[in-house]
Amino acid sequence: MKATKMARNHKENIMEQRINIMEVGKDAFGAVFGLNKYLAKATIEKPLLHLIELRVSQINGCAYCIDMHSKDLRHEGETEQRIYMLTAWRETPLYTDRERAALEWAEAVTLVADSHVPDDVYDRVKQQFSEKELFDLTFAVAAINVWNRLNVAFRTTPGTYQPGQFAAVA
Repeated sequence: MKATKMARNHKENIMEQRINIMEVGKDAFGAVFGLNKYLAKATIEKPLLHLIELRVSQINGCAYCIDMHSKDLRHEGETEQRIYMLTAWRETPLYTDRERAALEWAEAVTLVADSHVPDDVYDRVKQQFSEKELFDLTFAVAAINVWNRLNVAFRTTPGTYQPGQFAAVA
């Protein structure tokens, strides 16, 4: 009896997709994929964009996007160690000063309600990024936050993403 109850409780905790956002929201996705089209031509290097997308997705608890961006990073040659250590980027020497500034900025912009993106964070990030790059970096953070909110709200099922799957529409 106890084992059955535990199994049932575990099963109840498994995420079930609420709606298929790709089907229900297909008319809106032109606009959302437009964000990604802009970012494909942005001034920020692609590996850094994927690091930012993964870190923001970790903060927001978006399983679908964590799956996606960790796969994209591996596909593009990122090391397992840097992927695994991303949640503790402050405590490891594995990231460059530019990456650290971008990660700090991404966290501050994502958690905007907590600190309203402090001046000292802005001062550090502008040492590593031009104004255009800083705009593009902020745009990337905003874009992944949009995707995270859609996928978390509707519980998009993780695990099926393949690297490059959305390249044709982005």
